[in-house]
Amino acid sequence: MRSQQNQAGVHDNQVAAHEKSGADEHSHQFMTFTLGAEEYGIDIMVVREIKGWTETTTIPNAPPHVRGVINLRGVVVPIFDLRARFGMGQTEPTKMHVVIIVSNDARTVGLLVDTVSDIISVNQDSIRPVPEMGLPTDDNFLDGLVTSGERMVTLVSLERLFASRTGRLPTIDANSGAAPLETGGGELAQAS
Repeated sequence: MRSQQNQAGVHDNQVAAHEKSGADEHSHQFMTFTLGAEEYGIDIMVVREIKGWTETTTIPNAPPHVRGVINLRGVVVPIFDLRARFGMGQTEPTKMHVVIIVSNDARTVGLLVDTVSDIISVNQDSIRPVPEMGLPTDDNFLDGLVTSGERMVTLVSLERLFASRTGRLPTIDANSGAAPLETGGGELAQAS
């Protein structure tokens, strides 16, 4: 539990430090996380919260990478197992695993990952394209590759991850209480 609180505190401190540093207009910030030995990044602007793993409620007939749903302050949030989504097998979650809550347009989902690593600032010119690997369009949810020191970070496109054939999330009426609401400031609000 302490590790999860520390990761959330590290996230808050890193975001504040990056906001103070005033990254230039050609720079993008990404939150990095791990799945096994691999490191991935997502746009920091879609991250709403980091929380420790809690059991989910299973949804019948869901794809294997959808672990189920959680109730996040009155909002029903689907949890994606990114390890399973990326074809690396199912995660056996422990108390050390974390869920990154992200919002993209009207969707809010949780991403089950091993750990949250860092926040990196990257110049647009240093983002390299993903090499052609003959993947079907539906499985092409990577934005690019970035080297940061000795490590390589794979950037994940949440838009394509959610829009792909096996990752599509149903649109739910926000007034039903089963869908996430986002206030203008990027905060999650409780559904009524």
